[in-house]
Amino acid sequence: MKNYRYFTLSLLAFILIISCQDDDNQFGTTEAPSNLQIDFSIVNADTENEFGDGSGAVEFTATADNAINYKYIFGDTQEAPETNGSISHTFNLNGVNTYTVTVIASGKGGTQTSTSSEVTVLSLFDDPATRAFLIGDNPPEDNNNDPVATKTWYVAFQEPGHLGVGPLDSSTPDFFAAPANGLAQCFYDDNFTIANAPNGMSFNHFNLDPDGVGVTFFNAEFNTVGGGGGPDDQCLPFDVSGEKSLSLSSATSGLPEGVSTGTQFSVTDGGFMGYYINTSSYEVLEISESYLYVRAISGSPGGPLAWYQKFTTNPDGSVEGGDGGPNLLETEYENLLFEEEFNVDGVPDPNIWNIEIGNGDNGWGNEELQYYTEDNVTVEDGVLKITVKREPTNGFDFSSTRMTTLNNFSYEYGRVEVRAKLPEGGGTWPAIWMLGENFPDVGWPETGEIDIMEHRGNQQDVIHGSLHLPGNFGGNAITESTTVAGVSQEFNNYTVEWSAERILFAVNDVVYHEFENTSGTPFNNPFFLILNVAMGGTFGGAADPAFTESTMEVDYIKVYQ
Repeated sequence: MKNYRYFTLSLLAFILIISCQDDDNQFGTTEAPSNLQIDFSIVNADTENEFGDGSGAVEFTATADNAINYKYIFGDTQEAPETNGSISHTFNLNGVNTYTVTVIASGKGGTQTSTSSEVTVLSLFDDPATRAFLIGDNPPEDNNNDPVATKTWYVAFQEPGHLGVGPLDSSTPDFFAAPANGLAQCFYDDNFTIANAPNGMSFNHFNLDPDGVGVTFFNAEFNTVGGGGGPDDQCLPFDVSGEKSLSLSSATSGLPEGVSTGTQFSVTDGGFMGYYINTSSYEVLEISESYLYVRAISGSPGGPLAWYQKFTTNPDGSVEGGDGGPNLLETEYENLLFEEEFNVDGVPDPNIWNIEIGNGDNGWGNEELQYYTEDNVTVEDGVLKITVKREPTNGFDFSSTRMTTLNNFSYEYGRVEVRAKLPEGGGTWPAIWMLGENFPDVGWPETGEIDIMEHRGNQQDVIHGSLHLPGNFGGNAITESTTVAGVSQEFNNYTVEWSAERILFAVNDVVYHEFENTSGTPFNNPFFLILNVAMGGTFGGAADPAFTESTMEVDYIKVYQ
């Protein structure tokens, strides 16, 4: 609840400079780039390893007078369409190979100057498993009766999180993960054929039209590439036709083993996997016969983000083995640490629960409309009931209850499971959440906040799981949501599984939000529990004028370690 970044090897080079200096009055004065030079640095090259360490990685820097931007043609079928002159590139052909690298510098009025140089570099990279999965294990025969392995991939649109986005320092889509079937049809119509080729692998992107000219799903930041006029123009005509090349290389993200395969693939000529984010390189996180999960860093001038995409070999968008997407919680915590069954009728156990009174500071920092009392909560027939009512209470129009286990119970790491039925009505804001035990000393958001469940009556049946911490709190919290039918009519299990490595949010054991925990977050200290029902405020929204009262019922709370 909202309360929120060598050794430089001298290379023998041949330089060919071509200047295109045709003046065109419509552009005004033209000025071709001059003094174009390329500097190379082969990563970890030394006297014993003249051609590098086998990674194939080379750092390039191009400089020129009067240059606006630079284009690299690496001589291995890969290109970088536009850079500021500095770029890293990995050459993947096994062994010691020499490549002719060309840089084209562009100046005013479209004038260009180019220079080329040879670089000789060692690559020892090989990932036959990933290659085999990408192109298939049972190759058909082409027209020349030569074995040609080929496989077609589709967007796994029946999978939750088939498209997601998160920060660069995470390996999960902490900002957004698309629900199953939740995005534009133009994205789901695409398919991608990857096949064996003489110099590696070929790549074809099809988006409906036989000639490959169809409609592409654009990130709003780049929709002008497709001719869009505004942020809402995301399904746009775009030419993806033509066979391109695909190559494998060692991933450079630094993601650990178990999170990533350590392999990435890149597509030539600006090829991309259906969602346009101005990149052609994808790190393979997971891959199997029928499933591909990748991570890509957007080429965003406003700041790069980590994007996630899931693909399947099934045209219907489902993943083999199939339930169409539910990511079921596989707990690592089985030992019961704390159990509250609400077995004694009357008031909540005072040895466990503190009842907070009042409206806090500015509605508990959220402009909430209720005044908390000890009279809006009771235990009946093994169920805790918190009722929010429209009634004049100490100058406020609504009353309710907020209760905590501060100083009575807290825990660090484990699985908390709360079985509850939620209130309904416009403006209601029930929450089951946790704050750091050090909250009284360090305050919020420094203490950290884990929202196990939040719901608003103005968005019925949408469950939110959120994290608040310095840099990400309030309206900028790290949050995801899932839709669960009938949350105000039936009991459901709301779960958070929390460790030093990750925090998972689930409803009825279906995970809908994953967060990579690190030593730098506040989520590495004991937390205590909070139950409350608020009314209105920054999250709850407007109260329905016809609202009278509604109740959150809690059957049990269990914590396992």
